[in-house]
Amino acid sequence: MIDLHTHSIFSDGELIPSELARRAKVMGYHAMAITDHGDHSNIDFIVPRIVKVCQEISASYDIQLVPGIELTHVPPIFIAELAKEARRMGARIVVVHGETIVEPVIVGTNAAAIEASVDILAHPGLLTEEDALLAARKSVFLEISARKGHSLTNGHVVTVARQCKASLVLNTDSHSPHDLIHAGMARKIAEGAGMTAEEVETMFKNSENIVRKALSARKYKA
Repeated sequence: MIDLHTHSIFSDGELIPSELARRAKVMGYHAMAITDHGDHSNIDFIVPRIVKVCQEISASYDIQLVPGIELTHVPPIFIAELAKEARRMGARIVVVHGETIVEPVIVGTNAAAIEASVDILAHPGLLTEEDALLAARKSVFLEISARKGHSLTNGHVVTVARQCKASLVLNTDSHSPHDLIHAGMARKIAEGAGMTAEEVETMFKNSENIVRKALSARKYKA
């Protein structure tokens, strides 16, 4: 199991990173990104600490952690700037909090995230065909979410991504230990959103490739 969207106490998660990693390992995870919520107010606090803890835990816990950030409710005009800053500070995966239907995310966030060539657009809600086509061209991955509420539009995201040949990943958006899932449940969620067995396997490989790319680019070694 690979999960590229999780939260710790550095934002609104319940667990410190070491406990999150340990619980994920016991659940069968072999790689995970810690992507706490960030904006202008806290990105300089969050990213360096996540980078440090991912290095230490990866070396000790037999689970590969990747430092990241989820830019959350950031005005679209600032997304590219903050994504660049996060990468400069060591974030290896940049996620943007997409236009989920259960939160008042600013319209245009999806497009701005894709234009900025972030890694993953999380729970993109009622994703438009135009944005999905752009994601395909920019190689931005669209998220299928295991999280209650955000998952309501998974079927729509799968349909539009398929039509536009955009790539998908499945993440939990975990905030508590109860949000972590086994690979079998991830598969069921994907199939419940209308994905074929072949599409599910491709999606899982997408996550593997993201981790491989992130690790090859990082500045530290586990």
